[in-house]
Amino acid sequence: MSQISSLRHITVLLDEAVAALNVRADGRYLDGTFGRGGHSRLLLQQLGPNGQLLGFDKDPLAIATGQALAAEDGRFVVVQRSFAELGDEVAQRGWTGAVSGILLDLGVSSPQLDDPIRGFSFLNDGPLDMRMDPSRGVSAAEWIASADEDEIARVFKDYGEERFAKRMARAVVQRRAEAPFERTADLAKVLTDANPAWEKGKNPATRAFQGLRIHINNELGDLERGLDAALDALEVGGRLVVISFHSLEDRIVKQFMRRHAKGEADKLPRDLPIIPKAFEPRLKLIGKPQYASEAEVKANPRSRSAVMRVAEKVR
Repeated sequence: MSQISSLRHITVLLDEAVAALNVRADGRYLDGTFGRGGHSRLLLQQLGPNGQLLGFDKDPLAIATGQALAAEDGRFVVVQRSFAELGDEVAQRGWTGAVSGILLDLGVSSPQLDDPIRGFSFLNDGPLDMRMDPSRGVSAAEWIASADEDEIARVFKDYGEERFAKRMARAVVQRRAEAPFERTADLAKVLTDANPAWEKGKNPATRAFQGLRIHINNELGDLERGLDAALDALEVGGRLVVISFHSLEDRIVKQFMRRHAKGEADKLPRDLPIIPKAFEPRLKLIGKPQYASEAEVKANPRSRSAVMRVAEKVR
């Protein structure tokens, strides 16, 4: 365990995100990605005795941290589920339409990425797994062993934004015919050798590994489900705060917030005497997207790609 605890996680945009929630002392809040609890702890400091906070995470280590926090603070509860399922969880508690603020920090927490046993890392050799919740679903090794070449190329290209996806997928399929992939370093080497144009300061396997992680954990599908559920869970005046770490996520968040902030006005026939409800905005955008400060980027290079968007529910 000592090795794991040495893998630190620094919460990105900590103060900014909690400030954006506009915390009310007696409010009910959701932290959709508890991680190591950075945002949750700060939020609890601002809640009064009647405030409540519900945390979600798929990762067993995050859940252990969350349970320790819940044991010392009765206002907090953590559940081992994806935030994509927050609609169910909120409904069970009778909170639908009564949540004051929801925070989604989409960054994978650094201890998961850095811990070789979890198999996310192309730098530290470990078993090729990549599941946030290792008790469910298909591991990266199982998927790489059975997916066809076109599917592997699609995941590298669409989710990893890798230009040489086809060439890298071909190399993977050729090599697995001789021996299966079981370790991260083995896969990283094959991907690196197949990548003809190395980007400065970036490991040649980075994009393909990102694509694989997003696919194995259904991250973009979960995000779309979670955003829809969040809008229904919030009360009018409730805030939705989302921190993304790559352009695919940010695009989904931006389009979701914009769509609900415009309503469906652009699809509306002209000259209607009464405007139907569906066409009225459900969200208003709060401020401009926020990025990590120079000081934060210096202290934590991973925050460089973070972008935070905030919206408030209006109906």
